[in-house]
Amino acid sequence: MINLKNVYKEFQLDENVAYTALRNVTLTIKEGEFSSIIGPSGSGKSTLMHIIGLLDKASRGQVLVQGKDVKRLNDDELSTLRNEFVGFVFQQFNLINKLTVLENVLVPSIYARKKLKYDPYKKAMYLLERFGIAEKAKSYPNKISGGQQQRVAMARALIMEPKLILADEPTGNLDTKTGDEIMKLLGELNKKEKITVVIVTHEPYIAAKTKKQIRIVDGKIV
Repeated sequence: MINLKNVYKEFQLDENVAYTALRNVTLTIKEGEFSSIIGPSGSGKSTLMHIIGLLDKASRGQVLVQGKDVKRLNDDELSTLRNEFVGFVFQQFNLINKLTVLENVLVPSIYARKKLKYDPYKKAMYLLERFGIAEKAKSYPNKISGGQQQRVAMARALIMEPKLILADEPTGNLDTKTGDEIMKLLGELNKKEKITVVIVTHEPYIAAKTKKQIRIVDGKIV
C-alpha cells in the first residue's frame, strides 16, 4: 500500500544551517495493517506521518502510494489522492468551531473531485450514530466534550471512505478511559472494515495496542 525507500527530509533553517528530520527511512505499510509509529518528541515521527499522508514531500528518496510515485504527481493529483485515500485524526481535533458537528463531518465531501456514490448527509449521520453522538449533530464543537470531539474527528476522517486512517496522538488530549475508547474504535475500524490504521504516538502504552510498532529515533527507523 505504502512504500518508502531511502527517504530523507531536510529543512533549511537559515542560509547556512539545515536540519535533517528523516534519515534514510525505508518502510512498508501493508493494506489492512494496524500499526503505530512511536518515538520521543523531535524524533521525526510527525514528519514521517506527513509524508505518508501526502501532506509533505520527501527531500530525497522514493515514496510510493498505491503504486504511484508521489514525485510524479502534480499538485492537483496529489490533492485528489490525499482527499480520497487518507483520513486524518489529530490530537487537537482540528474542528471548525463556526460549523456544527454535522457540518464538520461533511467538510471533506465538499472538496471531493469525483461524484460520490452515496449521500454524504446520510453517511455523516450514520457515522455520528455509529460513534454514539448523533444527538450532537446540531451542536458546536466547543459545546461538547473532548472525547466527543475526537469521535467527530473520526467521523470526518471516514466520510470519504478512505483506505488509510492516520491518527496523530489521537489520545493526547483525552483522559485514560476516553483514550482507551478511542483506541478501541480505531481497532474496530481496522478489524471489521479492514481499514489500514497508522497511529503516531510517544506513549508505549498506546503503541502496545497496535499489531505492529515502528520505532523512530533521531529520524531513523530502529
